[in-house]
Amino acid sequence: MADRLVIAIDGPSGSGKSSTSKGVARALGLAYLDTGAMYRAVTCAYLDAGVEPSDEAGVIAATVGANLEISTDPDAQWVRVNGADVTERIREPEVSAKVSAVSTVAECRADLVARQRAIIDAAPAGIVAEGRDITTVVAPDADVRLLLTADPKIRMARRQAELGDKVDAAQLADQVLRRDSDDSKLVNFTTAADGVTHLDCTYLTLEETIQAVLDLVASTRR
Repeated sequence: MADRLVIAIDGPSGSGKSSTSKGVARALGLAYLDTGAMYRAVTCAYLDAGVEPSDEAGVIAATVGANLEISTDPDAQWVRVNGADVTERIREPEVSAKVSAVSTVAECRADLVARQRAIIDAAPAGIVAEGRDITTVVAPDADVRLLLTADPKIRMARRQAELGDKVDAAQLADQVLRRDSDDSKLVNFTTAADGVTHLDCTYLTLEETIQAVLDLVASTRR
């Protein structure tokens, strides 16, 4: 479809990529895919199966065998795994602490990347997909590719505001800094690859960041 539009947005934890991606999707009437939610959902699957994070074979089996469903409506987000609604659960500290057992295993990433590509391909008008390897692995041929970054202190503050009293300082650092360190062993989401636009939103409001992305989209479609 000639008018179909795919926007790929990568970035580290707390960079604002989820809020920005949803805002852009709403503005352009596109679907929205939170790929991080998929990793978190299969984390629930392996935990529910009684698999330990250190059991790589068990984690792979739980990932590949998971019946995973996810909303692509930016205004009505939900995710289900093996028939259970885990929309709220995937944001809990236990899942955040153990999701790296999925995201750092190449076989798990390959399975989820295939699912993500299928979702992107199935979006009639197009989609805004966000994560850590969308611009380079999942959708390297996207119409617009963007790396969103921010100063680590700002990212920590944003995540704290999002989670409130659900996490303490140690858990917050684990979610933002340790997970970034773990995932960066397999994918590069801190340096823009060739053809990927880098946007540092440290000093931008959410509205300004969304507008910057919309301006970039407009410039590529002239």
